[in-house]
Amino acid sequence: MTKQATGRVESTGDGRDLILERYFDAGVDDVWASITEPERTARWFGGWAGEPGVGSVVQVTMGFEEGSPVMPMTITACEPPRRLGVHAKDEYGEWNLEALVERDGDRTRLTFVHHLDAAANAAEVGPGWEYYLDALVAAENGREAPDFADYFPAMSTHYGGR
Repeated sequence: MTKQATGRVESTGDGRDLILERYFDAGVDDVWASITEPERTARWFGGWAGEPGVGSVVQVTMGFEEGSPVMPMTITACEPPRRLGVHAKDEYGEWNLEALVERDGDRTRLTFVHHLDAAANAAEVGPGWEYYLDALVAAENGREAPDFADYFPAMSTHYGGR
């Protein structure tokens, strides 16, 4: 079942941001835990090991990627339970990521921002983050993870050329 893309790409003063939002019927602290506690991140993205804190490098095991590669990520911002920033670099480019957690009425909103570098192809990156964030929602609701084939390449057109 092909999913509908929900994110957007916005121009910024120094590039582009890929922005996606997800909503939860949980409190801010619970959503924060789902993006920061290794046993919970393992359910939708990958577990991690290391000492948390700004400037620290944690080793993230990409649990849903072929071969479960380990990616070092530097924590660039940590303001519990509201803002987390991480930076990583691999053969596909640089990953400057930010997660913002806040109450929105009777729900909690997670705003995910990928600050795209010049080489980043939003048509490839966007569907991947849609998949991971839907996997987070599924994990938090006790549902089965989505199928990546429902996201890529179907969503590429939505993000293409941006």
